[in-house]
Amino acid sequence: MAMMTEFEFKPPAIEVPDNTNEPQGAGACPVSESEAWEEGMVIRNLSAWYGSFQAIRDVNLLVGPRRVTAVIGPSGCGKSTLIRCLNRMHEVTPRARASGHVYLRSTDIYGNGADPVLVRRRVGMVFQKPNPFPTMSVFDNVAAGLRLNSLFSRRNHLADIVEQGLRRAALWDEVKDKLNRPATELSGGQQQRLCIARALAIEPEVILMDEPCSALDPVSTLKIEDLMHDLSTTYAIVIVTHNMQQAARVADCTAVMMMAEDRAGEMIEFSATSEVFTNPKDKRTEDYITGRFG
Repeated sequence: MAMMTEFEFKPPAIEVPDNTNEPQGAGACPVSESEAWEEGMVIRNLSAWYGSFQAIRDVNLLVGPRRVTAVIGPSGCGKSTLIRCLNRMHEVTPRARASGHVYLRSTDIYGNGADPVLVRRRVGMVFQKPNPFPTMSVFDNVAAGLRLNSLFSRRNHLADIVEQGLRRAALWDEVKDKLNRPATELSGGQQQRLCIARALAIEPEVILMDEPCSALDPVSTLKIEDLMHDLSTTYAIVIVTHNMQQAARVADCTAVMMMAEDRAGEMIEFSATSEVFTNPKDKRTEDYITGRFG
């Protein structure tokens, strides 16, 4: 995109964190610390609260580029809170706060000088239920972020970017004759892909997906999963899912979260997806994926 410019947070100089607090099983995951540091995300000692309640505690995670990372675990263990911290949406909730470090391509998004709005441009989010803007057309939904951030130079340039976003979301052929129709006329699966196109249009570096298929039928779910696979050749993707079969199908790496006795969510295992599902290192992971609890 010709008009897209790289921005800088300009925080104080930081050193690459070491591996002394490496997540359990991380050595088996096909993501090196240096790779995550240079092109993905490195999460270190991340904790989050809602008022006095601690939702997650000391989470450590590597998000590799050009991969899908799944976060699984029982309801209430902090999965959604975790990914909302990865683009600073958590703090939008009243009395919510976070501590720790989230490095995006070696820059701490919680560091001094970091602009949350610009963070959310670089780290896009797709929510559980499709949320197209109801008063906007298909075209205007995709163009909304571009217009808000002035990321185009002229009308035909905007049209090109919208088409590219819809093509990347595997939706162009289905909506190219409906661009001026209300987005709410699309099916649920189409609306979710439209929201993905909207996120892609502003050229993020990481895409977060919070149970993106939970409200969709099996056919639409398969299309979203195929889309995730295609997008992972370009983007780092983090997906929260309750569907363990889905995690096994789409994810390269899987992180497992559980609740501690005080109900704070903790990450108990992080490894290659095949390793998590066939040779888990924590008994709680085995119990969860075999249905003994959760």
